[in-house]
Amino acid sequence: ADGVAYRAGQFPSLANGRARALGDTTGFVKLLADAKTDEILGVHIVGPMASELIAEAVVAMAFKASAEDIARICHAHPSLSEATKEAALAADKRTLNF
Repeated sequence: ADGVAYRAGQFPSLANGRARALGDTTGFVKLLADAKTDEILGVHIVGPMASELIAEAVVAMAFKASAEDIARICHAHPSLSEATKEAALAADKRTLNF
């Protein structure tokens, strides 16, 4: 996001119920959103099932979704994908579980 004002939201796997149940709490989801438009600029996922979880972010970015769009989507509980929602909420400083 060079030269673009952005907000970052990050959610650690340590705070994710499914990651805890799997016994693998290493990693995080980090979401970058344009500070003015809230459009998702990028998502970093490190941890269990990252290669599966990134698909949600790829589709969202292809359709120029906002962090708020991700935040409003219902994510199953407990699931690893909840971390993506939490990272989107964190970009606006309003996480639910951390």
